[in-house]
Amino acid sequence: MLHFKSQVAVITGAASGLGLVIAHKLLNEGANVGLLDMNESGLLEHFVGNQEQEEVVGVDVTDEMQVQQAVEKVIARFGKIDILINCVGITGITQVKSHEVSSENLRKVMDVNFMSAFYTSKAVLPYMLASNYGRILHVASIAGKEGNAGMLAYSASKAAIIGMTKVQGKEYAETGITVNALAPAVIQTPLVAAMPEAQVRYMTDKIPMKRCGTLEEAANMAAFIVSPENSFTTGFTFDLSGGRATY
Repeated sequence: MLHFKSQVAVITGAASGLGLVIAHKLLNEGANVGLLDMNESGLLEHFVGNQEQEEVVGVDVTDEMQVQQAVEKVIARFGKIDILINCVGITGITQVKSHEVSSENLRKVMDVNFMSAFYTSKAVLPYMLASNYGRILHVASIAGKEGNAGMLAYSASKAAIIGMTKVQGKEYAETGITVNALAPAVIQTPLVAAMPEAQVRYMTDKIPMKRCGTLEEAANMAAFIVSPENSFTTGFTFDLSGGRATY
């Protein structure tokens, strides 16, 4: 079914992992999609078969001006933006205690994970306000709720995402725009595959289902969150944790 026919989505981190799978799902369900990623060659590798629905944009999402230009490029191509999904993210250096954390690495993780989501939402919201409609989804993490030892930078950046989601959900609640977050536990992504085995085991052992989530499970939930049917939930962080989340 073409649940997203005639809608326009912007997805960051679309060249790999969750962003890639969500992008293909929305494309398959009829959406036109602005595909944003620093890895433009990766975008061109994965999105070559449906150019009428795709706008590929190589962009550094930590640069506010580049983000604004990327959003304007999508607007010029498709005329509007109905959906924003922020999937881009890095873990940074892990398995280090707080007194060992590099300030430089902390700033980098915050720039990629949090500031990019602020820049993209800041850029698309005026267009959504003009249409009296919008769906924004920030991908957070269970680490943002509970904190993962050895992952200060990542946990703090995802907690900031959850905080921003609560603020934006309240600010735009009467405008037809919903803003929500998704808090996965461990999902089988390239990002997780690159982490030390001990760090992944530490996180997986906390999951009552004793397994990682799949990209397909995450994409299905993300698609519902940004659908027209999900109209009375905003400022909320959806659980995708195999039973780990308790609030």
